[in-house]
Amino acid sequence: MRAVVQTVARASVTVAGEQVGAITDGLLVLLGVTHSDTAATAATMARKVHELRILDEERSAAEVGAPILVVSQFTLYGDARKGRRPSWTAAAPAEAAEPLVAEFATALRDRGATVQTGRFRAHMLVESVNVGPRTVLLEL
Repeated sequence: MRAVVQTVARASVTVAGEQVGAITDGLLVLLGVTHSDTAATAATMARKVHELRILDEERSAAEVGAPILVVSQFTLYGDARKGRRPSWTAAAPAEAAEPLVAEFATALRDRGATVQTGRFRAHMLVESVNVGPRTVLLEL
């Protein structure tokens, strides 16, 4: 599992003209799932994201109650080492990835986080205003 975590002043996801998720003063998480990921992987990644000390004064979302916007992002497993057209073979198929993205969001909520999400398999418009900018790549 891979996650790109960004601190944001605001972030939102729009699908077909409808805003489906939005936060202010929190974390935007772009989440990619690979073939070997499990529910345990999702829970571990949720803990790491929630406790990541990336906010002001090296504090975490868990400490300050910052909201989290989770957006599935299979392209995090794109491989363009051989040419200009990425291969997506390392990304888990949608049928396997979707429940793990949901499990990740549920694990964050179980930890007390306020979580918004994008919409799986939808053409999403993701907008964000980064703070810092502070961006971290996490990989399990």
